[in-house]
Amino acid sequence: MARDLIQAESTLTDRYQTTIPDSVRKALGLNKRDKINYAIQPNGQVIISKAEQLEDDPVLGKFLDFIVEDIKKNPTHIQPINSALVNRVQSLVANVEFDIDAPLSDEDE
Repeated sequence: MARDLIQAESTLTDRYQTTIPDSVRKALGLNKRDKINYAIQPNGQVIISKAEQLEDDPVLGKFLDFIVEDIKKNPTHIQPINSALVNRVQSLVANVEFDIDAPLSDEDE
């Protein structure tokens, strides 16, 4: 089944920025902070698509590198987790329900 043709227009600002029209965002399933891929055809037409997102987090990567280095330098700092701490953590999250795939609300971003 062929998709209906969606056409939309937007304007470039003085800083060469534009807003992706709502109909295009919905058609591509775009959300805030998503990346967009532009493929420019030889005839000048542009194909816009939602870019594949690799979940590389530079802050997390640096933090993990820090942990690795700290473990190498200070192996005696590593201690087992005792059952009291496990029980405490379990009690704190016992009734918490969440959907890891649910988008954040505007106030959570």
